[in-house]
Amino acid sequence: MISHISVIVVTKNEEKRIARCLKPLSTEFSDIRVVDSMSDDNTVRIAKGFGAQVTDFHWNGKYPKKYQWCLDHLDGLNDWVLFVDADEIVTPPLIAELEALPPVGAGYYVTSRYRVDGKILNYGMVNKKLCLLNRHKMIFPVVDDLDIKGGVGEIEGHYQPVKRPYFKGEPISKLQGEMIHEALDDPKAWAHKHEHYAQWEAEMDRRNAWPPDPSVWRNLLKRIFRALPLRGVAAFIHSYIWKGGFMDGSAGYRLARSRYLYYRRIAKIASETSKHLV
Repeated sequence: MISHISVIVVTKNEEKRIARCLKPLSTEFSDIRVVDSMSDDNTVRIAKGFGAQVTDFHWNGKYPKKYQWCLDHLDGLNDWVLFVDADEIVTPPLIAELEALPPVGAGYYVTSRYRVDGKILNYGMVNKKLCLLNRHKMIFPVVDDLDIKGGVGEIEGHYQPVKRPYFKGEPISKLQGEMIHEALDDPKAWAHKHEHYAQWEAEMDRRNAWPPDPSVWRNLLKRIFRALPLRGVAAFIHSYIWKGGFMDGSAGYRLARSRYLYYRRIAKIASETSKHLV
């Protein structure tokens, strides 16, 4: 039983996914927290059934948003916290690595492989996020996004936590074990969620409000990518061709196409905003 890491899962109406997320965690971690935003389905009941400690979250429209609120307000957390989204599943190799890990430094990146149409993709885009962190050394930054219409609301957006000023020299590492990320399992919900993210990301680009990624190399690549004129095409080529997504068949194509559509939507929103401001 892993007792030196607290797991936090943030939820809102996740009854279709939460059991798959919590099942592998419930037998391996002694401290599992579910922080729920007033779900009106069976999310809370299912979470309690897996032994998770459930806390209600009511966002006041200001910072801190949900992830940082968890670090600031949940009592009895370990120094090290693993954030797992409800659509993510921790794999046995990652659990074994965490059990043997004496964590050092400020945090660790974890890779998530997408599962589309029931198939775990071996190629194409993967998601790497800094989700295992020392809560004393890292913080989710405040960004200029509270007034973005149709934005991401209570949750921090597509950016990483950063090191607190007194811990700038602390290393950030990468774990070898991976998570599984459910993608496109509910196309309507996926499209709705990513429309909000597209609205938010387009305005973040316009304001140049992005916080720096803790990895200098990753931060440089992100800056270059945001400056590309045809990001949708570049994202498709990166996932489907460069990263070999075509070898995952139709599932690989679906994921690459979803990336293309997402960044094409951001470009359209940005164009419409520019015309409106002129």
